[in-house]
Amino acid sequence: MTERFDVVVIGGGQSGLAMGHYLARQGRSFVILDGSERVGDAWRRRWDSLRLITPHPYNDLPGLPFPRDTGAFATRDQTAAYLEEYARTFRLPVRLGAKVTALRRGPSGSFAVVMGDEVVEARAVVVATGAFQKPYIPLDRSHLSPEVVQIHSSDYRNPRELPEGDTLVVGCGNSANPIARELSGTRRVYQSLGEMMASPRRFLGRDIFFWLYTLRLMEVTVESRLGRRLRELPEGSIGLTPHDNARDYGVVLLGRTLEVRGDEVTCEGGRTVKVRTIVWATGFGHDYGWIEAPVLDARGAPVHRRGETEVPGLYFLGLKWQYRNGSSLLGGVGRDAEFLAGRLDRHLG
Repeated sequence: MTERFDVVVIGGGQSGLAMGHYLARQGRSFVILDGSERVGDAWRRRWDSLRLITPHPYNDLPGLPFPRDTGAFATRDQTAAYLEEYARTFRLPVRLGAKVTALRRGPSGSFAVVMGDEVVEARAVVVATGAFQKPYIPLDRSHLSPEVVQIHSSDYRNPRELPEGDTLVVGCGNSANPIARELSGTRRVYQSLGEMMASPRRFLGRDIFFWLYTLRLMEVTVESRLGRRLRELPEGSIGLTPHDNARDYGVVLLGRTLEVRGDEVTCEGGRTVKVRTIVWATGFGHDYGWIEAPVLDARGAPVHRRGETEVPGLYFLGLKWQYRNGSSLLGGVGRDAEFLAGRLDRHLG
Protein backbone atom coordinates (compact mmCIF):
# COMPACT_ATOMS: atom_id res chain seq x y z
CA MET A 1 0.00 0.00 0.00
CA THR A 2 1.37 3.42 -0.98
CA GLU A 3 2.12 5.73 1.95
CA ARG A 4 0.62 9.20 1.74
CA PHE A 5 1.71 12.36 3.54
CA ASP A 6 0.86 16.01 3.56
CA VAL A 7 4.53 16.82 2.90
CA VAL A 8 7.62 14.89 1.87
CA VAL A 9 10.92 16.62 2.63
CA ILE A 10 13.77 15.35 0.45
CA GLY A 11 17.07 15.71 2.30
CA GLY A 12 17.78 15.19 5.99
CA GLY A 13 20.54 17.74 6.49
CA GLN A 14 20.26 21.10 8.20
CA SER A 15 17.67 22.42 5.73
CA GLY A 16 15.43 19.38 5.87
CA LEU A 17 15.58 19.23 9.66
CA ALA A 18 14.70 22.92 10.01
CA MET A 19 11.75 22.35 7.68
CA GLY A 20 10.71 19.35 9.74
CA HIS A 21 10.73 21.46 12.90
CA TYR A 22 8.11 23.82 11.51
CA LEU A 23 6.01 21.07 9.93
CA ALA A 24 5.89 19.27 13.29
CA ARG A 25 4.70 22.47 14.96
CA GLN A 26 1.88 22.65 12.39
CA GLY A 27 0.87 19.06 13.15
CA ARG A 28 1.37 17.98 9.55
CA SER A 29 1.84 14.39 8.45
CA PHE A 30 5.29 14.35 6.87
CA VAL A 31 8.45 12.35 6.38
CA ILE A 32 12.06 13.42 5.80
CA LEU A 33 13.85 11.19 3.29
CA ASP A 34 17.63 10.93 3.23
CA GLY A 35 19.95 8.48 1.50
CA SER A 36 22.58 8.48 4.26
CA GLU A 37 22.97 5.93 7.04
CA ARG A 38 22.96 8.53 9.83
CA VAL A 39 21.72 12.06 10.29
CA GLY A 40 24.72 14.35 9.80
CA ASP A 41 26.62 12.06 7.44
CA ALA A 42 27.03 14.81 4.85
CA TRP A 43 29.31 16.48 7.41
CA ARG A 44 31.04 13.27 8.45
CA ARG A 45 32.08 12.70 4.85
CA ARG A 46 34.09 15.93 4.72
CA TRP A 47 37.79 16.10 5.53
CA ASP A 48 38.89 15.06 9.02
CA SER A 49 40.16 18.44 10.27
CA LEU A 50 37.32 20.57 8.89
CA ARG A 51 35.93 23.26 11.17
CA LEU A 52 33.00 25.59 10.60
CA ILE A 53 33.87 29.08 9.45
CA THR A 54 31.03 30.54 11.54
CA PRO A 55 31.33 30.99 15.34
CA HIS A 56 28.78 29.28 17.60
CA PRO A 57 26.25 32.14 17.96
CA TYR A 58 25.57 31.96 14.22
CA ASN A 59 25.00 28.19 13.92
CA ASP A 60 21.63 27.72 15.65
CA LEU A 61 18.80 25.85 13.99
CA PRO A 62 15.31 26.89 15.15
CA GLY A 63 14.48 25.74 18.66
CA LEU A 64 17.87 24.28 19.69
CA PRO A 65 21.04 26.34 20.28
CA PHE A 66 24.28 24.99 18.88
CA PRO A 67 26.50 23.74 21.75
CA ARG A 68 28.74 26.51 23.07
CA ASP A 69 31.36 24.16 24.59
CA THR A 70 32.90 22.89 21.36
CA GLY A 71 35.84 25.30 21.04
CA ALA A 72 36.03 28.49 19.01
CA PHE A 73 34.83 26.79 15.82
CA ALA A 74 33.01 23.47 15.77
CA THR A 75 34.55 20.43 14.13
CA ARG A 76 33.00 18.30 11.42
CA ASP A 77 31.93 15.62 13.90
CA GLN A 78 30.56 18.11 16.43
CA THR A 79 28.39 19.61 13.71
CA ALA A 80 27.13 16.18 12.65
CA ALA A 81 26.37 15.32 16.29
CA TYR A 82 24.36 18.54 16.66
CA LEU A 83 22.19 17.63 13.67
CA GLU A 84 21.66 14.14 15.05
CA GLU A 85 20.66 15.60 18.42
CA TYR A 86 18.32 18.05 16.68
CA ALA A 87 16.44 15.24 14.94
CA ARG A 88 16.26 13.30 18.21
CA THR A 89 15.15 16.29 20.32
CA PHE A 90 12.18 17.10 18.11
CA ARG A 91 11.47 13.44 17.22
CA LEU A 92 11.56 14.24 13.54
CA PRO A 93 10.48 11.39 11.23
CA VAL A 94 13.75 10.98 9.33
CA ARG A 95 13.81 7.90 7.11
CA LEU A 96 17.45 6.96 6.45
CA GLY A 97 18.77 4.90 3.56
CA ALA A 98 15.99 6.39 1.43
CA LYS A 99 17.68 7.66 -1.72
CA VAL A 100 15.20 9.48 -3.94
CA THR A 101 15.60 8.59 -7.62
CA ALA A 102 12.66 10.47 -9.12
CA LEU A 103 10.05 13.09 -8.28
CA ARG A 104 6.93 13.14 -10.44
CA ARG A 105 3.76 15.16 -10.39
CA GLY A 106 0.53 13.24 -10.63
CA PRO A 107 -2.55 14.25 -12.62
CA SER A 108 -4.39 15.34 -9.47
CA GLY A 109 -1.61 17.73 -8.46
CA SER A 110 -0.10 15.40 -5.86
CA PHE A 111 3.49 14.16 -6.08
CA ALA A 112 5.05 10.72 -6.35
CA VAL A 113 8.46 10.42 -4.69
CA VAL A 114 10.31 7.37 -6.02
CA MET A 115 13.01 5.48 -4.10
CA GLY A 116 13.93 2.55 -6.32
CA ASP A 117 10.97 0.18 -6.11
CA GLU A 118 9.24 2.17 -3.37
CA VAL A 119 6.92 5.14 -3.91
CA VAL A 120 5.40 7.57 -1.42
CA GLU A 121 2.83 10.21 -2.28
CA ALA A 122 2.55 13.74 -0.98
CA ARG A 123 0.38 16.79 -1.42
CA ALA A 124 3.53 18.93 -1.30
CA VAL A 125 7.29 18.38 -1.55
CA VAL A 126 10.22 20.37 -0.20
CA VAL A 127 13.54 19.66 -1.93
CA ALA A 128 16.10 20.32 0.81
CA THR A 129 19.17 18.63 -0.62
CA GLY A 130 21.33 21.67 0.11
CA ALA A 131 23.64 24.01 -1.72
CA PHE A 132 26.52 21.55 -2.17
CA GLN A 133 25.49 18.61 -4.33
CA LYS A 134 27.47 17.56 -7.38
CA PRO A 135 31.26 18.16 -7.37
CA TYR A 136 32.19 20.65 -10.08
CA ILE A 137 35.49 20.42 -11.99
CA PRO A 138 35.82 23.07 -14.72
CA LEU A 139 38.59 21.61 -16.91
CA ASP A 140 38.89 18.82 -19.47
CA ARG A 141 40.89 16.10 -17.71
CA SER A 142 40.86 13.51 -20.49
CA HIS A 143 44.57 14.06 -21.26
CA LEU A 144 45.69 13.72 -17.65
CA SER A 145 47.95 10.74 -16.99
CA PRO A 146 46.28 7.88 -15.09
CA GLU A 147 49.35 7.96 -12.83
CA VAL A 148 48.20 11.31 -11.47
CA VAL A 149 45.81 10.85 -8.55
CA GLN A 150 42.98 13.37 -8.63
CA ILE A 151 40.12 13.91 -6.21
CA HIS A 152 37.55 16.57 -5.52
CA SER A 153 37.76 18.32 -2.17
CA SER A 154 34.51 16.57 -1.17
CA ASP A 155 36.45 13.26 -1.24
CA TYR A 156 39.54 14.53 0.58
CA ARG A 157 40.00 13.20 4.13
CA ASN A 158 43.63 13.68 5.25
CA PRO A 159 47.21 13.71 3.86
CA ARG A 160 47.76 10.04 4.69
CA GLU A 161 45.25 8.95 2.05
CA LEU A 162 47.16 10.67 -0.76
CA PRO A 163 50.39 9.39 -2.33
CA GLU A 164 53.68 11.11 -1.62
CA GLY A 165 54.86 13.68 -4.12
CA ASP A 166 54.12 17.19 -5.32
CA THR A 167 50.45 18.11 -5.00
CA LEU A 168 48.36 20.80 -6.66
CA VAL A 169 45.31 22.24 -4.91
CA VAL A 170 43.07 24.05 -7.40
CA GLY A 171 41.01 26.78 -5.77
CA CYS A 172 41.28 29.59 -3.25
CA GLY A 173 38.17 29.32 -1.10
CA ASN A 174 37.23 28.01 2.33
CA SER A 175 38.01 24.41 1.34
CA ALA A 176 41.12 24.97 -0.78
CA ASN A 177 43.00 27.11 1.72
CA PRO A 178 42.93 24.80 4.77
CA ILE A 179 43.49 21.70 2.62
CA ALA A 180 46.58 23.25 1.00
CA ARG A 181 47.86 24.29 4.41
CA GLU A 182 47.35 20.81 5.86
CA LEU A 183 49.02 19.05 2.93
CA SER A 184 52.05 21.36 3.10
CA GLY A 185 53.19 19.57 6.24
CA THR A 186 53.97 16.38 4.29
CA ARG A 187 54.89 17.46 0.74
CA ARG A 188 55.47 20.33 -1.66
CA VAL A 189 52.14 21.97 -2.41
CA TYR A 190 51.15 24.23 -5.28
CA GLN A 191 47.94 26.22 -5.08
CA SER A 192 46.31 27.45 -8.28
CA LEU A 193 44.28 30.63 -7.88
CA GLY A 194 41.46 32.15 -9.86
CA GLU A 195 39.53 35.29 -9.00
CA MET A 196 39.82 35.74 -5.29
CA MET A 197 38.20 37.66 -2.47
CA ALA A 198 39.26 37.28 1.13
CA SER A 199 37.84 38.61 4.38
CA PRO A 200 39.90 38.85 7.56
CA ARG A 201 39.01 36.49 10.39
CA ARG A 202 38.86 39.42 12.83
CA PHE A 203 38.27 43.15 12.47
CA LEU A 204 38.55 45.76 15.22
CA GLY A 205 38.90 42.99 17.79
CA ARG A 206 35.74 41.09 16.80
CA ASP A 207 35.11 38.11 14.56
CA ILE A 208 34.16 39.12 11.02
CA PHE A 209 30.75 37.47 11.37
CA PHE A 210 29.96 39.79 14.28
CA TRP A 211 30.29 42.69 11.84
CA LEU A 212 28.50 40.92 8.99
CA TYR A 213 25.47 40.35 11.22
CA THR A 214 25.69 43.64 13.13
CA LEU A 215 25.77 45.58 9.87
CA ARG A 216 23.02 43.29 8.55
CA LEU A 217 25.06 42.24 5.53
CA MET A 218 23.91 38.65 6.03
CA GLU A 219 20.33 39.97 5.82
CA VAL A 220 20.82 41.52 2.39
CA THR A 221 18.15 40.07 0.10
CA VAL A 222 18.68 38.59 -3.33
CA GLU A 223 16.50 41.17 -5.10
CA SER A 224 18.06 44.25 -3.50
CA ARG A 225 20.58 46.40 -5.35
CA LEU A 226 23.32 45.43 -2.90
CA GLY A 227 22.33 41.78 -3.12
CA ARG A 228 22.68 41.81 -6.90
CA ARG A 229 26.13 43.36 -6.59
CA LEU A 230 27.27 40.90 -3.94
CA ARG A 231 26.17 37.92 -6.05
CA GLU A 232 28.38 39.11 -8.91
CA LEU A 233 31.51 38.95 -6.75
CA PRO A 234 33.77 35.87 -6.91
CA GLU A 235 33.56 33.31 -4.12
CA GLY A 236 35.55 34.44 -1.12
CA SER A 237 37.32 32.98 1.88
CA ILE A 238 37.23 33.84 5.56
CA GLY A 239 40.44 34.15 7.55
CA LEU A 240 43.10 31.91 6.03
CA THR A 241 44.21 33.04 2.54
CA PRO A 242 46.52 31.59 -0.13
CA HIS A 243 49.02 34.33 0.71
CA ASP A 244 48.99 33.16 4.34
CA ASN A 245 49.70 29.66 3.04
CA ALA A 246 52.63 30.93 0.98
CA ARG A 247 54.10 33.04 3.78
CA ASP A 248 53.64 30.67 6.69
CA TYR A 249 53.58 27.18 5.16
CA GLY A 250 55.68 27.39 2.00
CA VAL A 251 52.81 26.77 -0.42
CA VAL A 252 53.78 27.81 -3.96
CA LEU A 253 51.11 30.02 -5.52
CA LEU A 254 50.29 29.70 -9.21
CA GLY A 255 47.86 31.40 -11.57
CA ARG A 256 44.61 29.93 -12.81
CA THR A 257 44.93 26.36 -14.11
CA LEU A 258 44.59 26.39 -17.90
CA GLU A 259 45.41 22.83 -18.97
CA VAL A 260 46.26 19.43 -17.52
CA ARG A 261 48.15 17.00 -19.76
CA GLY A 262 50.18 13.96 -18.78
CA ASP A 263 51.59 14.75 -15.36
CA GLU A 264 51.94 18.46 -16.12
CA VAL A 265 49.72 21.38 -15.21
CA THR A 266 49.96 24.66 -17.12
CA CYS A 267 48.82 27.79 -15.33
CA GLU A 268 48.11 31.39 -16.25
CA GLY A 269 51.40 33.24 -16.51
CA GLY A 270 53.08 30.40 -18.40
CA ARG A 271 54.22 28.31 -15.43
CA THR A 272 54.12 24.52 -15.90
CA VAL A 273 54.63 22.10 -13.01
CA LYS A 274 54.72 18.31 -12.68
CA VAL A 275 52.45 16.84 -10.00
CA ARG A 276 51.61 13.49 -8.48
CA THR A 277 48.23 14.51 -7.07
CA ILE A 278 45.56 17.11 -7.82
CA VAL A 279 42.89 18.18 -5.34
CA TRP A 280 40.08 20.01 -7.13
CA ALA A 281 38.60 22.45 -4.59
CA THR A 282 36.46 23.99 -7.31
CA GLY A 283 33.03 23.96 -5.76
CA PHE A 284 29.77 22.26 -6.53
CA GLY A 285 27.02 22.32 -9.13
CA HIS A 286 23.34 21.43 -9.16
CA ASP A 287 22.09 17.85 -9.34
CA TYR A 288 18.35 17.94 -9.89
CA GLY A 289 18.08 15.68 -12.94
CA TRP A 290 15.74 13.39 -11.00
CA ILE A 291 13.04 16.08 -10.75
CA GLU A 292 10.44 15.50 -13.47
CA ALA A 293 8.74 18.88 -13.29
CA PRO A 294 9.27 22.16 -15.20
CA VAL A 295 11.09 23.99 -12.40
CA LEU A 296 14.71 24.07 -13.68
CA ASP A 297 16.45 26.52 -15.98
CA ALA A 298 18.84 25.67 -18.84
CA ARG A 299 21.71 25.23 -16.35
CA GLY A 300 19.68 22.84 -14.22
CA ALA A 301 19.19 25.37 -11.42
CA PRO A 302 15.81 25.79 -9.68
CA VAL A 303 13.60 28.63 -10.86
CA HIS A 304 11.92 29.97 -7.75
CA ARG A 305 11.00 32.97 -5.66
CA ARG A 306 12.04 32.55 -2.03
CA GLY A 307 12.03 28.78 -2.59
CA GLU A 308 8.54 28.66 -4.10
CA THR A 309 8.26 27.38 -7.67
CA GLU A 310 5.55 27.86 -10.28
CA VAL A 311 4.47 24.26 -9.73
CA PRO A 312 1.98 24.46 -6.84
CA GLY A 313 3.19 22.49 -3.84
CA LEU A 314 6.84 22.17 -4.92
CA TYR A 315 9.46 24.09 -2.94
CA PHE A 316 13.24 24.33 -2.52
CA LEU A 317 15.16 25.05 0.66
CA GLY A 318 18.83 25.59 1.54
CA LEU A 319 19.91 27.19 -1.73
CA LYS A 320 22.67 29.78 -1.90
CA TRP A 321 21.04 33.20 -1.87
CA GLN A 322 17.62 31.57 -1.61
CA TYR A 323 16.43 34.88 -0.22
CA ARG A 324 19.24 36.30 1.91
CA ASN A 325 23.01 36.34 1.83
CA GLY A 326 23.07 33.85 4.70
CA SER A 327 20.36 31.51 3.41
CA SER A 328 22.56 28.46 2.88
CA LEU A 329 24.46 28.72 6.18
CA LEU A 330 23.68 26.48 9.14
CA GLY A 331 22.29 29.39 11.12
CA GLY A 332 20.50 30.90 8.13
CA VAL A 333 18.22 28.13 6.86
CA GLY A 334 15.73 28.45 9.72
CA ARG A 335 14.18 31.71 8.57
CA ASP A 336 13.65 30.41 5.05
CA ALA A 337 12.15 27.22 6.49
CA GLU A 338 9.74 29.28 8.59
CA PHE A 339 8.68 31.29 5.53
CA LEU A 340 8.09 28.16 3.45
CA ALA A 341 6.14 26.58 6.29
CA GLY A 342 3.75 29.51 6.07
CA ARG A 343 3.43 29.10 2.32
CA LEU A 344 2.85 25.36 2.74
CA ASP A 345 0.17 25.98 5.34
CA ARG A 346 -1.64 28.26 2.93
CA HIS A 347 -1.28 25.75 0.07
CA LEU A 348 -2.46 22.74 2.07
CA GLY A 349 -5.25 24.57 3.88
